[in-house]
Amino acid sequence: MLDAALIKECADPSLKPAIIEQFVTDAGSSDPLAVTVRSGGRLILIPKAASAEEAMAIIRQYAGQAVVRVGLTQFPAGVGVKEPTDLKPDLVDPCQNLRKGTAMSAKVLRIVAKWYGNPTNKDVFPQIFEDAIYAWKTGEFEGVSVFQAEDPGGALANQKEPRAIKSETDTVDAEAPLPTGAEPSDEKKIGTAGIRVDLSRIGGQQ
Repeated sequence: MLDAALIKECADPSLKPAIIEQFVTDAGSSDPLAVTVRSGGRLILIPKAASAEEAMAIIRQYAGQAVVRVGLTQFPAGVGVKEPTDLKPDLVDPCQNLRKGTAMSAKVLRIVAKWYGNPTNKDVFPQIFEDAIYAWKTGEFEGVSVFQAEDPGGALANQKEPRAIKSETDTVDAEAPLPTGAEPSDEKKIGTAGIRVDLSRIGGQQ
């Protein structure tokens, strides 16, 4: 559970506190020193960092060679950085990590919302959020590298508190019914993160 004061002081103000908590629960870590390293889709086992210095040493060791995620928000280390030596210790500072991570996740949400046509129906927001979490974890949405992509800007309308996100190994959550008329889809198999709206648009995305 994230500290409310930390959210108020550090998190991106464009996101509701409940959305931030859900984001960190689904895509982040409870450990501000957590470092996750993946290479070729495989998780690399690394020693748990006991200090900010140890965490930074691990980050600098793997940055540029593997996908490195850091801290409370599992922020992608190395975004916008040319050399590993340019990576700053603020990556493992809880407040700075939350600030960077929620600002980046708000951008990812805007990218996904724009793809959906920026719907104003609040019932669509949980699906946008779910797709944004998947995009955060994979770094891509509809072939777009979300961390490097330009921020489309604008406000995120109708931030409805999302339902609990199913894990990649789960089937559809029985307690979270899909919108009326929607079909369960195995969105992890295909590169299209759960498109349940306007399937005719897929043809134009090839």
